[in-house]
Amino acid sequence: MVSQSRHQYDLWILLTPLALVLIGLVLLYSASYPQELGGPVMESPPGRQALYALVGFALLLLVARLDYRLLGNAAPGLYALVIVLLGLVLVLGAAAYGSRRWLDLGLFPLQPSELAKPVVALALAKYFAESKGEVGRLRTFVGSLAIVGLPMSLVYFQPDLGTAIVFAVMWLGIAIMGGARLWHLALTAGALVVTAPPAYFFVLKGYMQERIHLFLDPTGDPLGAGYNILQSEISVGSGGLLGKGLLNGTQSQLHFLRVQQTDFIFSVLGEELGFLGALLVFALFALLLLRGVRIATEARDDLGRLLATGVVIALLAQVFINVGVNIRLLPVTGIPLPLISFGGNSLLSVLLSLGVLQSVYAHRQRVDW
Repeated sequence: MVSQSRHQYDLWILLTPLALVLIGLVLLYSASYPQELGGPVMESPPGRQALYALVGFALLLLVARLDYRLLGNAAPGLYALVIVLLGLVLVLGAAAYGSRRWLDLGLFPLQPSELAKPVVALALAKYFAESKGEVGRLRTFVGSLAIVGLPMSLVYFQPDLGTAIVFAVMWLGIAIMGGARLWHLALTAGALVVTAPPAYFFVLKGYMQERIHLFLDPTGDPLGAGYNILQSEISVGSGGLLGKGLLNGTQSQLHFLRVQQTDFIFSVLGEELGFLGALLVFALFALLLLRGVRIATEARDDLGRLLATGVVIALLAQVFINVGVNIRLLPVTGIPLPLISFGGNSLLSVLLSLGVLQSVYAHRQRVDW
């Protein structure tokens, strides 16, 4: 299969994530200063993140050269692999802070839930594209719920409610674009509303209930579980228009703000670079998302359109959730800020997804067989 456009790249899908990664490295340097910067450079958080970024961009360029339809053909096998890995995490995963989310592969730890994001998007896109003639049937709709429901359940039991929510939002976006009937969606929404109260008491784990309570009133435990929520509010609010400057944030540099390299990196951004710094990051994410939407609209087939939609929706959901947590619009979920938060698996997952987006762009025209 030869494509005349296979070597084309959307430069904005290359330059925009590069700019976001560079901003993330600067923020990680500030958030790590000076405690974690005394040893070898590549063992520091910014050094390790830079190494993962190099690998991630190499994967992006590699995947961009593949025809996304070949990935679609491999979707069942990739999906099965992800399910196996998610199952292994529950049995063999390394336990930390009451959860099991990692598989120790020796050279690096693997977080299968991050790998699952692009794979589940691919599986859903393939399913809806192949079910185009029957997408209005209830059986087809239920089948899509089963595809997303299995990895959602396995991730939830790690436990990781935040990533499970990302899967749900991704499914919703692909289902709508795939032509799911409105009454099927309304029926699902109604079932969620009806089951929400008992689910809160019998399904949500204790720490999840606590996070909801603290979201409503973090002052109930200001020196305990509600501490970091209050510190993140102070960090973002104290930054003002221009921020206090890199390495000058009191909450971050004095380490009042916890987990500031990962879940609360946006609070470091707000405190040290201010409203204008946050606005720059929002503008870059908006550009990235708009380019993704354009790629979806120009896709040559339903698979490409739905796959690009899934990538865009997953990215948007993660940005919205992370920022919402940092400014107390949402309960704490543990979702990193894509391309900026410290975390190799998250960074690789996002760049891999953007590689898929590039593939849809490169193969948007007809091909010669």
